[in-house]
Amino acid sequence: MSAPAASPPAQPGPKLRVLIVEDSEFDARILVTLLRTGGWTVSFKRVASAHDLREALQPDTWDLILCDHTMPAFSAPEALKVFQETQLDIPFIIISGGIEEGVAIAAMKAGAHDFLMKGSLGRLVPAVQRELNEAKVRSARRETEAALRESELRYRSVWENSTDAVLLLDVSGTIRFANPATQSVFGWEPNQLAGQTLDVLQPPELPSGQWWQSFRAAGSAKSDQTVGRRRDGSAVEIDLALTEMRMGEELWVVIFLRDVTERRRAERELRKSREEFAAAREIQQRLFPKRSPEMAGYDIAGVSHPAEATGGDYFDFLSIREDCLGIVVADVSGHGLGPSLLMAEARAYLRPVARRFEDSGEILTRAQELLRDDLGKERYITLLFIRLQGSTRSLSFANAGHPAGQLLGADGSVRAVLGRTGRPLGRQGDIAYPPGKEITLESGDILLMLTDGIDEAMRADEELFGVDRALDVVRALRDRPAAEIVEAICEAARQFTAPELPADDLTVVVVKVL
Repeated sequence: MSAPAASPPAQPGPKLRVLIVEDSEFDARILVTLLRTGGWTVSFKRVASAHDLREALQPDTWDLILCDHTMPAFSAPEALKVFQETQLDIPFIIISGGIEEGVAIAAMKAGAHDFLMKGSLGRLVPAVQRELNEAKVRSARRETEAALRESELRYRSVWENSTDAVLLLDVSGTIRFANPATQSVFGWEPNQLAGQTLDVLQPPELPSGQWWQSFRAAGSAKSDQTVGRRRDGSAVEIDLALTEMRMGEELWVVIFLRDVTERRRAERELRKSREEFAAAREIQQRLFPKRSPEMAGYDIAGVSHPAEATGGDYFDFLSIREDCLGIVVADVSGHGLGPSLLMAEARAYLRPVARRFEDSGEILTRAQELLRDDLGKERYITLLFIRLQGSTRSLSFANAGHPAGQLLGADGSVRAVLGRTGRPLGRQGDIAYPPGKEITLESGDILLMLTDGIDEAMRADEELFGVDRALDVVRALRDRPAAEIVEAICEAARQFTAPELPADDLTVVVVKVL
Protein backbone atom coordinates (compact mmCIF):
# COMPACT_ATOMS: atom_id res chain seq x y z
CA MET A 1 0.00 0.00 0.00
CA SER A 2 1.52 3.23 -1.07
CA ALA A 3 2.06 6.06 1.32
CA PRO A 4 -0.45 8.90 1.15
CA ALA A 5 0.63 11.95 -0.78
CA ALA A 6 2.15 14.72 1.28
CA SER A 7 -0.11 17.72 1.91
CA PRO A 8 1.03 20.90 0.14
CA PRO A 9 2.67 23.41 2.43
CA ALA A 10 0.28 25.99 3.84
CA GLN A 11 0.31 29.31 2.06
CA PRO A 12 1.72 32.12 4.21
CA GLY A 13 -0.93 34.48 5.54
CA PRO A 14 -1.00 38.23 5.08
CA LYS A 15 1.85 40.12 6.64
CA LEU A 16 1.19 41.94 9.89
CA ARG A 17 3.73 44.33 11.41
CA VAL A 18 3.11 44.69 15.13
CA LEU A 19 4.68 47.10 17.61
CA ILE A 20 4.21 45.72 21.16
CA VAL A 21 4.55 48.07 24.13
CA GLU A 22 5.19 45.53 26.90
CA ASP A 23 7.76 45.03 29.65
CA SER A 24 7.33 41.23 29.55
CA GLU A 25 8.96 39.35 26.69
CA PHE A 26 6.87 36.30 27.63
CA ASP A 27 3.57 38.20 27.38
CA ALA A 28 4.68 39.70 24.05
CA ARG A 29 5.37 36.20 22.65
CA ILE A 30 1.92 35.03 23.73
CA LEU A 31 0.32 37.91 21.80
CA VAL A 32 2.37 37.14 18.69
CA THR A 33 1.43 33.45 18.88
CA LEU A 34 -2.25 34.29 19.08
CA LEU A 35 -1.97 36.56 16.05
CA ARG A 36 -0.20 33.87 14.04
CA THR A 37 -2.94 31.41 14.88
CA GLY A 38 -5.30 33.99 13.42
CA GLY A 39 -3.61 33.52 10.04
CA TRP A 40 -1.17 36.40 9.88
CA THR A 41 2.53 36.24 9.13
CA VAL A 42 3.69 38.37 12.02
CA SER A 43 6.81 40.47 12.40
CA PHE A 44 7.09 42.46 15.62
CA LYS A 45 9.15 44.62 17.90
CA ARG A 46 8.84 45.08 21.65
CA VAL A 47 9.48 48.38 23.42
CA ALA A 48 8.93 49.37 27.03
CA SER A 49 9.72 53.10 27.29
CA ALA A 50 8.64 56.40 25.80
CA HIS A 51 12.04 56.90 24.18
CA ASP A 52 12.04 53.51 22.51
CA LEU A 53 8.44 53.96 21.39
CA ARG A 54 9.22 57.30 19.70
CA GLU A 55 12.18 55.80 17.87
CA ALA A 56 10.17 52.77 16.76
CA LEU A 57 7.35 54.96 15.40
CA GLN A 58 9.62 57.17 13.30
CA PRO A 59 9.84 54.89 10.24
CA ASP A 60 6.00 54.52 10.16
CA THR A 61 6.19 50.83 9.24
CA TRP A 62 3.59 49.38 11.64
CA ASP A 63 0.12 48.00 11.02
CA LEU A 64 -0.87 47.54 14.69
CA ILE A 65 0.13 48.63 18.22
CA LEU A 66 -0.59 46.41 21.22
CA CYS A 67 0.10 48.14 24.54
CA ASP A 68 0.13 46.78 28.09
CA HIS A 69 -1.81 49.09 30.38
CA THR A 70 0.57 49.14 33.34
CA MET A 71 4.35 48.72 33.29
CA PRO A 72 6.96 49.54 35.95
CA ALA A 73 8.28 52.64 34.18
CA PHE A 74 5.62 53.30 31.51
CA SER A 75 1.84 53.16 31.04
CA ALA A 76 -0.74 52.88 28.28
CA PRO A 77 -2.01 56.50 28.70
CA GLU A 78 1.58 57.76 28.33
CA ALA A 79 2.16 55.51 25.31
CA LEU A 80 -1.09 56.73 23.76
CA LYS A 81 0.08 60.35 24.02
CA VAL A 82 3.39 59.49 22.34
CA PHE A 83 1.52 57.65 19.60
CA GLN A 84 -0.87 60.53 19.02
CA GLU A 85 2.03 62.93 18.54
CA THR A 86 2.89 61.08 15.33
CA GLN A 87 -0.67 61.57 13.94
CA LEU A 88 -0.54 58.04 12.59
CA ASP A 89 -3.84 56.25 12.02
CA ILE A 90 -3.25 52.60 12.94
CA PRO A 91 -5.10 50.48 15.52
CA PHE A 92 -3.94 51.12 19.11
CA ILE A 93 -5.26 48.34 21.39
CA ILE A 94 -4.66 48.33 25.16
CA ILE A 95 -4.24 44.98 26.94
CA SER A 96 -4.42 44.78 30.76
CA GLY A 97 -4.32 42.15 33.45
CA GLY A 98 -6.98 43.93 35.48
CA ILE A 99 -8.52 47.39 35.31
CA GLU A 100 -11.53 49.26 36.48
CA GLU A 101 -14.31 49.95 33.97
CA GLY A 102 -13.95 53.73 34.36
CA VAL A 103 -10.26 53.59 33.50
CA ALA A 104 -11.01 51.56 30.36
CA ILE A 105 -13.67 54.02 29.26
CA ALA A 106 -11.27 56.94 29.82
CA ALA A 107 -8.64 55.22 27.69
CA MET A 108 -11.10 54.69 24.85
CA LYS A 109 -12.16 58.34 25.03
CA ALA A 110 -8.52 59.35 24.92
CA GLY A 111 -8.10 57.62 21.56
CA ALA A 112 -7.48 53.91 22.10
CA HIS A 113 -9.30 51.76 19.55
CA ASP A 114 -10.06 48.83 21.87
CA PHE A 115 -9.40 47.48 25.36
CA LEU A 116 -8.78 43.76 26.06
CA MET A 117 -8.17 41.82 29.26
CA LYS A 118 -5.25 39.37 29.37
CA GLY A 119 -7.58 36.80 30.81
CA SER A 120 -9.85 36.89 27.74
CA LEU A 121 -7.48 37.13 24.81
CA GLY A 122 -9.81 35.01 22.70
CA ARG A 123 -11.16 38.38 21.50
CA LEU A 124 -7.74 39.46 20.26
CA VAL A 125 -7.92 38.07 16.72
CA PRO A 126 -11.42 39.35 15.85
CA ALA A 127 -10.68 42.67 17.53
CA VAL A 128 -7.50 43.12 15.51
CA GLN A 129 -9.25 42.08 12.31
CA ARG A 130 -12.04 44.58 12.94
CA GLU A 131 -9.67 47.45 13.72
CA LEU A 132 -7.48 46.72 10.68
CA ASN A 133 -10.54 46.83 8.44
CA GLU A 134 -11.71 50.08 9.99
CA ALA A 135 -8.22 51.54 9.55
CA LYS A 136 -8.40 50.68 5.85
CA VAL A 137 -11.79 52.37 5.60
CA ARG A 138 -10.46 55.49 7.31
CA SER A 139 -7.43 55.51 5.01
CA ALA A 140 -9.62 55.20 1.91
CA ARG A 141 -11.86 57.97 3.20
CA ARG A 142 -8.89 60.25 3.77
CA GLU A 143 -7.59 59.56 0.25
CA THR A 144 -11.02 60.29 -1.20
CA GLU A 145 -11.34 63.50 0.79
CA ALA A 146 -7.84 64.57 -0.23
CA ALA A 147 -8.62 63.84 -3.88
CA LEU A 148 -11.86 65.76 -3.53
CA ARG A 149 -10.08 68.75 -2.00
CA GLU A 150 -7.48 68.64 -4.74
CA SER A 151 -10.22 68.38 -7.35
CA GLU A 152 -12.11 71.31 -5.84
CA LEU A 153 -8.94 73.40 -5.78
CA ARG A 154 -8.18 72.47 -9.36
CA TYR A 155 -11.68 73.32 -10.51
CA ARG A 156 -11.63 76.57 -8.57
CA SER A 157 -8.27 77.53 -10.10
CA VAL A 158 -9.55 76.82 -13.62
CA TRP A 159 -12.82 78.64 -13.02
CA GLU A 160 -11.22 81.67 -11.42
CA ASN A 161 -8.90 82.12 -14.40
CA SER A 162 -11.58 81.48 -17.02
CA THR A 163 -12.67 84.34 -19.28
CA ASP A 164 -16.18 82.84 -19.27
CA ALA A 165 -18.51 83.44 -16.35
CA VAL A 166 -18.83 80.33 -14.16
CA LEU A 167 -21.62 79.80 -11.63
CA LEU A 168 -21.82 76.96 -9.11
CA LEU A 169 -25.36 76.31 -7.87
CA ASP A 170 -26.78 73.88 -5.37
CA VAL A 171 -29.75 71.70 -6.31
CA SER A 172 -32.19 74.31 -5.00
CA GLY A 173 -30.95 76.80 -7.59
CA THR A 174 -29.02 79.07 -5.22
CA ILE A 175 -25.73 80.48 -6.48
CA ARG A 176 -22.93 79.38 -4.16
CA PHE A 177 -19.90 80.48 -6.21
CA ALA A 178 -19.26 82.94 -9.05
CA ASN A 179 -15.88 83.45 -10.69
CA PRO A 180 -14.28 86.88 -11.37
CA ALA A 181 -15.32 86.84 -15.06
CA THR A 182 -18.94 87.16 -13.91
CA GLN A 183 -18.32 90.85 -13.32
CA SER A 184 -17.18 91.51 -16.90
CA VAL A 185 -20.11 89.56 -18.36
CA PHE A 186 -22.95 90.65 -16.07
CA GLY A 187 -21.57 93.56 -14.03
CA TRP A 188 -22.02 91.72 -10.73
CA GLU A 189 -19.14 91.15 -8.36
CA PRO A 190 -18.85 87.45 -7.45
CA ASN A 191 -19.66 87.95 -3.77
CA GLN A 192 -22.78 89.89 -4.72
CA LEU A 193 -24.18 86.95 -6.65
CA ALA A 194 -23.51 84.39 -3.92
CA GLY A 195 -26.79 83.49 -2.21
CA GLN A 196 -28.99 84.78 -5.05
CA THR A 197 -30.87 82.82 -7.73
CA LEU A 198 -30.60 83.01 -11.51
CA ASP A 199 -33.54 85.41 -11.55
CA VAL A 200 -31.09 88.32 -11.25
CA LEU A 201 -29.48 87.33 -14.57
CA GLN A 202 -32.51 86.35 -16.64
CA PRO A 203 -34.52 88.97 -18.62
CA PRO A 204 -37.07 90.73 -16.37
CA GLU A 205 -40.01 89.76 -18.57
CA LEU A 206 -39.48 86.05 -17.81
CA PRO A 207 -41.32 84.44 -14.89
CA SER A 208 -39.34 83.88 -11.71
CA GLY A 209 -37.35 80.64 -11.87
CA GLN A 210 -37.74 80.29 -15.66
CA TRP A 211 -34.01 79.89 -16.36
CA TRP A 212 -33.45 77.44 -13.55
CA GLN A 213 -36.40 75.25 -14.53
CA SER A 214 -35.43 75.30 -18.22
CA PHE A 215 -31.80 74.50 -17.52
CA ARG A 216 -32.57 71.61 -15.19
CA ALA A 217 -35.06 70.19 -17.67
CA ALA A 218 -32.45 70.41 -20.45
CA GLY A 219 -30.03 68.14 -18.60
CA SER A 220 -26.26 68.06 -18.37
CA ALA A 221 -23.92 69.43 -21.04
CA LYS A 222 -26.76 71.30 -22.72
CA SER A 223 -25.50 74.21 -24.82
CA ASP A 224 -27.82 77.04 -25.78
CA GLN A 225 -27.96 80.62 -26.94
CA THR A 226 -30.04 83.14 -25.05
CA VAL A 227 -30.18 86.70 -23.80
CA GLY A 228 -29.28 87.61 -20.24
CA ARG A 229 -29.49 90.76 -18.17
CA ARG A 230 -26.60 92.80 -16.85
CA ARG A 231 -26.73 94.47 -13.47
CA ASP A 232 -27.52 97.83 -15.14
CA GLY A 233 -30.52 96.26 -16.90
CA SER A 234 -28.94 96.10 -20.37
CA ALA A 235 -29.16 92.93 -22.44
CA VAL A 236 -26.21 90.62 -23.05
CA GLU A 237 -26.22 87.84 -25.64
CA ILE A 238 -24.72 84.67 -24.19
CA ASP A 239 -23.86 81.10 -25.04
CA LEU A 240 -24.26 78.82 -22.06
CA ALA A 241 -23.56 75.24 -21.12
CA LEU A 242 -24.33 73.46 -17.90
CA THR A 243 -23.43 70.20 -16.31
CA GLU A 244 -24.08 68.39 -13.07
CA MET A 245 -21.14 67.30 -10.97
CA ARG A 246 -20.85 65.51 -7.68
CA MET A 247 -18.30 66.68 -5.13
CA GLY A 248 -18.23 64.44 -2.10
CA GLU A 249 -21.78 63.59 -1.17
CA GLU A 250 -23.29 66.73 -2.69
CA LEU A 251 -24.65 67.30 -6.20
CA TRP A 252 -23.91 70.66 -7.83
CA VAL A 253 -24.87 72.36 -11.08
CA VAL A 254 -22.13 74.25 -12.93
CA ILE A 255 -23.15 76.80 -15.56
CA PHE A 256 -20.67 78.29 -18.03
CA LEU A 257 -21.77 81.56 -19.67
CA ARG A 258 -19.92 83.34 -22.49
CA ASP A 259 -20.62 86.88 -23.63
CA VAL A 260 -21.13 86.64 -27.40
CA THR A 261 -22.69 90.07 -27.92
CA GLU A 262 -19.82 91.31 -30.09
CA ARG A 263 -19.58 88.02 -31.94
CA ARG A 264 -23.29 88.04 -32.72
CA ARG A 265 -23.03 91.65 -33.91
CA ALA A 266 -20.09 90.71 -36.13
CA GLU A 267 -22.02 87.73 -37.50
CA ARG A 268 -24.99 89.94 -38.33
CA GLU A 269 -22.71 92.45 -40.03
CA LEU A 270 -21.02 89.61 -41.92
CA ARG A 271 -24.38 88.27 -43.10
CA LYS A 272 -25.35 91.76 -44.19
CA SER A 273 -22.04 92.18 -46.03
CA ARG A 274 -22.49 88.84 -47.74
CA GLU A 275 -25.95 89.85 -48.86
CA GLU A 276 -24.57 93.13 -50.18
CA PHE A 277 -21.71 91.30 -51.91
CA ALA A 278 -24.15 88.85 -53.44
CA ALA A 279 -26.21 91.73 -54.80
CA ALA A 280 -23.04 93.46 -56.04
CA ARG A 281 -21.85 90.27 -57.70
CA GLU A 282 -25.16 89.85 -59.45
CA ILE A 283 -24.89 93.39 -60.77
CA GLN A 284 -21.24 92.86 -61.74
CA GLN A 285 -22.00 89.66 -63.61
CA ARG A 286 -24.57 91.56 -65.65
CA LEU A 287 -21.81 93.93 -66.74
CA PHE A 288 -19.76 91.13 -68.29
CA PRO A 289 -20.62 90.24 -71.89
CA LYS A 290 -23.71 88.04 -72.10
CA ARG A 291 -22.36 86.16 -75.10
CA SER A 292 -19.27 85.97 -77.24
CA PRO A 293 -19.21 88.35 -80.24
CA GLU A 294 -19.83 86.98 -83.71
CA MET A 295 -17.26 88.20 -86.20
CA ALA A 296 -16.59 86.54 -89.54
CA GLY A 297 -13.30 84.64 -89.54
CA TYR A 298 -12.89 84.59 -85.74
CA ASP A 299 -13.85 82.47 -82.72
CA ILE A 300 -13.81 84.66 -79.60
CA ALA A 301 -14.60 83.83 -75.96
CA GLY A 302 -13.92 85.31 -72.50
CA VAL A 303 -14.57 84.35 -68.87
CA SER A 304 -13.95 85.86 -65.43
CA HIS A 305 -14.11 84.05 -62.06
CA PRO A 306 -13.78 86.40 -59.06
CA ALA A 307 -11.71 85.33 -56.05
CA GLU A 308 -14.28 86.93 -53.72
CA ALA A 309 -17.95 87.73 -54.03
CA THR A 310 -16.95 90.61 -56.29
CA GLY A 311 -13.65 91.11 -58.06
CA GLY A 312 -11.62 93.80 -59.76
CA ASP A 313 -11.04 91.94 -63.03
CA TYR A 314 -12.85 93.13 -66.13
CA PHE A 315 -13.19 92.05 -69.72
CA ASP A 316 -15.47 93.40 -72.42
CA PHE A 317 -16.23 93.23 -76.15
CA LEU A 318 -16.94 96.64 -77.70
CA SER A 319 -18.79 96.84 -81.01
CA ILE A 320 -17.07 99.81 -82.58
CA ARG A 321 -18.48 99.44 -86.07
CA GLU A 322 -19.53 96.62 -88.38
CA ASP A 323 -16.04 95.45 -89.25
CA CYS A 324 -14.22 96.46 -86.06
CA LEU A 325 -14.29 95.02 -82.53
CA GLY A 326 -12.71 96.34 -79.34
CA ILE A 327 -11.53 93.78 -76.77
CA VAL A 328 -10.60 94.83 -73.23
CA VAL A 329 -8.99 92.84 -70.42
CA ALA A 330 -8.33 94.86 -67.25
CA ASP A 331 -7.56 94.46 -63.57
CA VAL A 332 -8.36 96.98 -60.83
CA SER A 333 -5.95 96.77 -57.91
CA GLY A 334 -7.42 94.98 -54.88
CA HIS A 335 -10.51 92.83 -54.41
CA GLY A 336 -14.00 93.30 -53.16
CA LEU A 337 -16.71 95.90 -53.55
CA GLY A 338 -14.51 98.98 -54.11
CA PRO A 339 -12.55 97.57 -57.05
CA SER A 340 -15.74 96.19 -58.57
CA LEU A 341 -17.25 99.70 -58.56
CA LEU A 342 -14.14 101.10 -60.26
CA MET A 343 -14.37 98.29 -62.80
CA ALA A 344 -17.97 99.29 -63.56
CA GLU A 345 -16.90 102.92 -63.91
CA ALA A 346 -14.03 102.01 -66.26
CA ARG A 347 -16.47 99.99 -68.39
CA ALA A 348 -18.86 102.94 -68.56
CA TYR A 349 -16.07 105.30 -69.74
CA LEU A 350 -14.37 102.97 -72.21
CA ARG A 351 -17.42 102.12 -74.25
CA PRO A 352 -18.15 105.64 -75.55
CA VAL A 353 -14.43 106.51 -75.80
CA ALA A 354 -13.73 103.43 -77.96
CA ARG A 355 -16.52 104.43 -80.35
CA ARG A 356 -15.23 107.98 -80.64
CA PHE A 357 -11.51 107.45 -81.18
CA GLU A 358 -9.75 105.17 -83.66
CA ASP A 359 -6.29 104.79 -82.19
CA SER A 360 -5.77 102.35 -79.30
CA GLY A 361 -3.23 104.61 -77.60
CA GLU A 362 -5.60 107.56 -77.82
CA ILE A 363 -8.39 105.49 -76.25
CA LEU A 364 -6.21 104.69 -73.20
CA THR A 365 -5.12 108.34 -72.93
CA ARG A 366 -8.75 109.52 -72.79
CA ALA A 367 -9.70 106.82 -70.29
CA GLN A 368 -6.77 107.86 -68.08
CA GLU A 369 -8.01 111.44 -68.04
CA LEU A 370 -11.55 110.38 -67.08
CA LEU A 371 -10.55 107.91 -64.34
CA ARG A 372 -7.53 109.62 -62.79
CA ASP A 373 -9.39 111.61 -60.12
CA ASP A 374 -11.61 108.70 -59.10
CA LEU A 375 -8.69 106.28 -58.80
CA GLY A 376 -6.85 108.60 -56.43
CA LYS A 377 -3.44 107.63 -55.09
CA GLU A 378 -4.34 104.17 -53.77
CA ARG A 379 -5.94 102.52 -56.80
CA TYR A 380 -4.89 101.86 -60.38
CA ILE A 381 -6.06 99.83 -63.35
CA THR A 382 -3.92 97.69 -65.66
CA LEU A 383 -5.56 97.33 -69.05
CA LEU A 384 -4.87 95.68 -72.42
CA PHE A 385 -6.95 97.11 -75.27
CA ILE A 386 -7.19 95.34 -78.63
CA ARG A 387 -8.75 96.87 -81.76
CA LEU A 388 -9.53 93.92 -84.05
CA GLN A 389 -10.03 94.73 -87.76
CA GLY A 390 -12.06 92.06 -89.54
CA SER A 391 -11.53 92.79 -93.22
CA THR A 392 -7.78 93.45 -92.99
CA ARG A 393 -7.26 90.56 -90.52
CA SER A 394 -5.16 92.78 -88.28
CA LEU A 395 -5.15 94.20 -84.79
CA SER A 396 -3.74 97.22 -83.01
CA PHE A 397 -3.19 97.36 -79.27
CA ALA A 398 -2.16 99.49 -76.34
CA ASN A 399 -1.12 98.09 -72.98
CA ALA A 400 -1.41 100.11 -69.75
CA GLY A 401 0.84 98.08 -67.43
CA HIS A 402 -1.08 94.84 -67.98
CA PRO A 403 0.36 91.30 -68.39
CA ALA A 404 1.38 90.89 -72.02
CA GLY A 405 -0.96 89.31 -74.51
CA GLN A 406 0.45 86.29 -76.37
CA LEU A 407 -0.10 85.65 -80.09
CA LEU A 408 0.58 82.03 -81.06
CA GLY A 409 1.08 80.96 -84.64
CA ALA A 410 -0.40 77.87 -86.28
CA ASP A 411 2.68 75.88 -85.24
CA GLY A 412 2.22 76.78 -81.56
CA SER A 413 5.15 79.19 -81.38
CA VAL A 414 4.74 82.71 -79.99
CA ARG A 415 4.53 85.06 -82.97
CA ALA A 416 4.13 88.30 -81.03
CA VAL A 417 4.03 89.58 -77.46
CA LEU A 418 1.63 92.42 -76.77
CA GLY A 419 3.74 94.03 -74.05
CA ARG A 420 3.30 97.19 -72.04
CA THR A 421 3.15 100.50 -73.87
CA GLY A 422 2.67 102.63 -70.75
CA ARG A 423 2.00 102.63 -67.03
CA PRO A 424 -1.33 101.56 -65.47
CA LEU A 425 -4.26 103.95 -65.57
CA GLY A 426 -3.92 106.16 -62.52
CA ARG A 427 -0.11 105.96 -62.66
CA GLN A 428 0.51 107.47 -66.13
CA GLY A 429 0.11 111.09 -65.04
CA ASP A 430 -0.30 113.62 -67.88
CA ILE A 431 1.77 111.64 -70.39
CA ALA A 432 -0.23 110.31 -73.34
CA TYR A 433 -0.10 106.65 -74.33
CA PRO A 434 1.74 106.15 -77.64
CA PRO A 435 -0.16 105.14 -80.81
CA GLY A 436 -1.27 101.51 -80.92
CA LYS A 437 0.96 98.96 -82.61
CA GLU A 438 -0.34 97.08 -85.66
CA ILE A 439 -0.04 93.30 -86.09
CA THR A 440 -1.12 91.31 -89.14
CA LEU A 441 -3.00 88.09 -88.33
CA GLU A 442 -2.86 84.73 -90.09
CA SER A 443 -5.15 81.70 -90.15
CA GLY A 444 -4.41 79.42 -87.21
CA ASP A 445 -3.25 82.28 -84.97
CA ILE A 446 -4.54 82.27 -81.39
CA LEU A 447 -4.44 85.37 -79.19
CA LEU A 448 -4.35 84.82 -75.41
CA MET A 449 -5.20 87.67 -73.04
CA LEU A 450 -5.32 87.16 -69.27
CA THR A 451 -5.00 88.87 -65.89
CA ASP A 452 -2.25 88.27 -63.33
CA GLY A 453 -4.58 86.00 -61.37
CA ILE A 454 -3.69 83.29 -63.92
CA ASP A 455 0.01 84.15 -64.22
CA GLU A 456 0.56 84.46 -60.46
CA ALA A 457 -1.63 81.63 -59.17
CA MET A 458 0.60 80.10 -56.47
CA ARG A 459 0.64 76.62 -54.95
CA ALA A 460 1.88 75.61 -51.50
CA ASP A 461 5.55 75.44 -52.49
CA GLU A 462 5.28 79.06 -53.76
CA GLU A 463 5.75 78.08 -57.41
CA LEU A 464 3.71 80.20 -59.83
CA PHE A 465 1.38 78.87 -62.52
CA GLY A 466 2.94 81.22 -65.06
CA VAL A 467 2.10 82.19 -68.61
CA ASP A 468 3.89 79.16 -70.07
CA ARG A 469 1.45 76.73 -68.44
CA ALA A 470 -1.46 78.73 -69.84
CA LEU A 471 0.14 78.58 -73.31
CA ASP A 472 0.56 74.82 -72.95
CA VAL A 473 -3.19 74.51 -72.35
CA VAL A 474 -3.86 76.60 -75.47
CA ARG A 475 -1.52 74.42 -77.55
CA ALA A 476 -3.09 71.21 -76.24
CA LEU A 477 -6.63 72.43 -77.02
CA ARG A 478 -5.96 74.60 -80.05
CA ASP A 479 -8.48 72.61 -82.12
CA ARG A 480 -11.24 73.09 -79.52
CA PRO A 481 -13.63 76.08 -79.42
CA ALA A 482 -12.37 79.25 -77.73
CA ALA A 483 -15.03 78.88 -75.00
CA GLU A 484 -13.56 75.52 -73.95
CA ILE A 485 -10.02 76.86 -73.96
CA VAL A 486 -10.74 79.79 -71.58
CA GLU A 487 -12.48 77.51 -69.05
CA ALA A 488 -9.70 74.92 -69.31
CA ILE A 489 -7.07 77.55 -68.47
CA CYS A 490 -9.02 78.66 -65.37
CA GLU A 491 -9.51 75.06 -64.25
CA ALA A 492 -5.80 74.32 -64.73
CA ALA A 493 -4.95 77.28 -62.47
CA ARG A 494 -7.41 76.07 -59.81
CA GLN A 495 -5.98 72.54 -59.92
CA PHE A 496 -2.48 74.01 -59.63
CA THR A 497 -3.26 75.80 -56.34
CA ALA A 498 -5.44 72.99 -54.90
CA PRO A 499 -6.41 72.32 -52.20
CA GLU A 500 -6.25 76.10 -51.69
CA LEU A 501 -8.41 78.32 -53.86
CA PRO A 502 -6.71 80.87 -56.12
CA ALA A 503 -6.00 84.10 -54.24
CA ASP A 504 -6.86 86.38 -57.18
CA ASP A 505 -9.52 86.72 -59.87
CA LEU A 506 -9.12 84.50 -62.93
CA THR A 507 -9.89 86.22 -66.24
CA VAL A 508 -9.06 84.91 -69.72
CA VAL A 509 -9.94 85.95 -73.28
CA VAL A 510 -9.03 83.84 -76.33
CA VAL A 511 -9.29 84.92 -79.99
CA LYS A 512 -8.88 82.22 -82.63
CA VAL A 513 -8.20 83.30 -86.24
CA LEU A 514 -9.99 80.85 -88.50
